[in-house]
Amino acid sequence: MKWILRLVAFIVVILAVAFVSILLLPAERIARIATDQLSAATGRDVSISGDVGLTFWPVLGARANGLALGNADWAEGGAMFEAASVAIGVDAMALISGDIRIKNIEAESPIIRLEQRADGRANWLFSEPAAASSETAPQPESAPVAESAPARQISIEQVKITDATLIYAAEGSAPISYEGVNLTLDWPDPLGSADIALSLQPGDSTVTVQAAIDGFAGFISGETQTLRASVETTSGTLSFDGRGSTAGAVAGTLALKTDSTDGFLRALGQAGVDPPDNLGRRVDMMTAVTLTPDMQLALRDLVVDFGGNKITGAADIAIGDVPQVNAQLNVGDLDLKQDTTSPANTGGGGASTPDTGAGNAAATSGWPTTAIDASGLAAFNGEIALAANSIDLGQFKIGATQALLRNDRSRMVFDLRDVQAYGGNVTGEFVINNRAGLSVGGRLDVNNIQMQPLLTDAADIDRLTGQGTVRLSFLGSGPSVDAIMRSLSGDGSLSVGRGTILGIDLDRLMRSGDTGEGTTVFDSLGGTWTIAGGVLSNTDLLLQLKNYQASGTGVVGLGAQTVDYTATPVALRANSGQGLSIPVRFVGPWTDVSIRPDLEAAFDAEIDAKTDELENKAKEKLNEELGITPQPGQSTEDAVKDELKDKLLRKLFD
Repeated sequence: MKWILRLVAFIVVILAVAFVSILLLPAERIARIATDQLSAATGRDVSISGDVGLTFWPVLGARANGLALGNADWAEGGAMFEAASVAIGVDAMALISGDIRIKNIEAESPIIRLEQRADGRANWLFSEPAAASSETAPQPESAPVAESAPARQISIEQVKITDATLIYAAEGSAPISYEGVNLTLDWPDPLGSADIALSLQPGDSTVTVQAAIDGFAGFISGETQTLRASVETTSGTLSFDGRGSTAGAVAGTLALKTDSTDGFLRALGQAGVDPPDNLGRRVDMMTAVTLTPDMQLALRDLVVDFGGNKITGAADIAIGDVPQVNAQLNVGDLDLKQDTTSPANTGGGGASTPDTGAGNAAATSGWPTTAIDASGLAAFNGEIALAANSIDLGQFKIGATQALLRNDRSRMVFDLRDVQAYGGNVTGEFVINNRAGLSVGGRLDVNNIQMQPLLTDAADIDRLTGQGTVRLSFLGSGPSVDAIMRSLSGDGSLSVGRGTILGIDLDRLMRSGDTGEGTTVFDSLGGTWTIAGGVLSNTDLLLQLKNYQASGTGVVGLGAQTVDYTATPVALRANSGQGLSIPVRFVGPWTDVSIRPDLEAAFDAEIDAKTDELENKAKEKLNEELGITPQPGQSTEDAVKDELKDKLLRKLFD
């Protein structure tokens, strides 16, 4: 018991002496100890240019004015960290034992400069302090060999920064600056994990960043450690759970969920967007992500819900000024319908009809006149393989689809490899080019398509049924759908097998002149067309029926959404086998096409035919009486003139 009491007393005396010694240390001495240790740990110069004040409670420490942490030797900015006022607190008992345990570092309104080079160097990656030179002066052989002192242990339990200015400069990009930044680092165990909390306002609302990093000491020296982080705004959250390093190596699960994609981007200081409700107004995404130090990004098991439309697949992305993308995506049942009923979309597209040769009837509706923003075509280059169960374009409905999307410098090509649509198959390509103004074009081969549902969706025409083949090429340009449709050019052909025309019975019309409702059954339908200035022109339409045939000629205003087309059916067995024709005219806007017999044209055709017949008979009679026979290619009038000249010449020289 006596020895125990003596031992306790001895320890108490030692502690008392040590405590008094600490109290007698000047503030400058404590500050110098702290800065020396920070300099040793970071390999950077640490300086205090202002006054230093000593604190004793709740921790031993000092408050320094004008603290600066030097930058990397290759950095272009000023000090990496500088503050007008910094408080540093140390553990007194650890200091007695020879270790430096910094309890807290607090900085008010500092300036923090972060710089990164393209080769991977970053000024927040601290180098080891320079080792002592091996070329030291030789020691006498008799000199005692000094034992090297053990290195002091250093740790920082907490860093708290308020109202900071954060400047980030990446090589090749303009510097980014944020003000009003608050940062807290809690690192209680030097060999354990650290928690980081950051808040800043790069946009129109506050963004908070939370991170937990295991083995934080190894992480800041470049080792890969377990990492959990999240970025939260009032409109959404981006989170990561996996492993990472300060060298840029990352592997784990990335998740993004937004209530408003526009608000989320604006909070991050980016330009806002206003996508359709089912195309990204809200986003719920999860993917396995791998990022290498040379900025090669791999996404696997990707699932993205854009508010109704869901995409799954995988992608490889080379991150750069313009990312290079290679992806395989499945969009399932893709809904691309957009609301075109608002005043902004309808505009004045159907208010008037320009002179397109398609009649004077004004369309009661029109194409959207809202400007198309195609700037997204410059966002990436690369190839995306796309598979879909179905695609609803609003106006058109497409079935199972296999396509390859290629984008190169704002020119996107949809290679339609196998598209099931309207009971048939579509192949070809569709091109969107925004290199020098927006233009669209393409080439389509449509085989065995059902004409009624196609024409119903394309032009609200449901009278024609049958299975057909279509060849089409087109090109249009302009800032809106309306402008593009009014500028279309191209050509094409149509071939339809057996089908029907609903709403008119040509057989009854030809037999009795009855224009009532009915159905015409035809054996074949075919023709070709050209497109110029948004107007489709056709002159060789031919419809074959059992006892009739019908030819067609006219125009369709693709831009104005009007039609003026005349079909002329001919009763092949009528009129003693000479045929009888009654033209039928289709005229008006697509939404209200009028169908009526063109009796005036029929009478004019009959009169012209009779006139030609009488004229031919008169010429034949005249030839017989005069004894004149026109030469091949010579008219009767010219033959008469030649005969009169010959007679006059004979009289002159006889």
